Amino acid sequence: MLCTALVMAGSLALTTAVVAHAYYLKHQFYPTVVYLTKSSPSMAVLYIQAFVLVFLLGKFMGKVFFGQLRAAEMEHLLERSWYAVTETCLAFTVFRDDFSPRFVALFTLLLFLKCFHWLAEDRVDFKPPETSPKIN
Repeated sequence: MLCTALVMAGSLALTTAVVAHAYYLKHQFYPTVVYLTKSSPSMAVLYIQAFVLVFLLGKFMGKVFFGQLRAAEMEHLLERSWYAVTETCLAFTVFRDDFSPRFVALFTLLLFLKCFHWLAEDRVDFKPPETSPKIN
């Protein structure tokens, strides 16, 4: 938990520094945005910040829709996620000519929706233990 908080705080600080530096250099909104989108290190920092925001959104939506996850659900999610990330990396090699921020955003959305589909599937498949009725 502490490591996650440090990564989030570091990402926020780094993003703030990059945007402030770009604004300091260009002094206007539009040239600042152009500078940020044309600079590879700036885009990398913005991608990291976007990943952090997607992670936070996923945690929030998971709490809202599923509450506390059971250990089995978490294990299934992590196991399936590794396969999905591997498939995504292979897809990136096939579609490397179309690699753009929009493309990355759509693949991130795909992984996000897959994770929630798997969690919903695990919840539907879960059968709570039956309790025997009390006889008075």
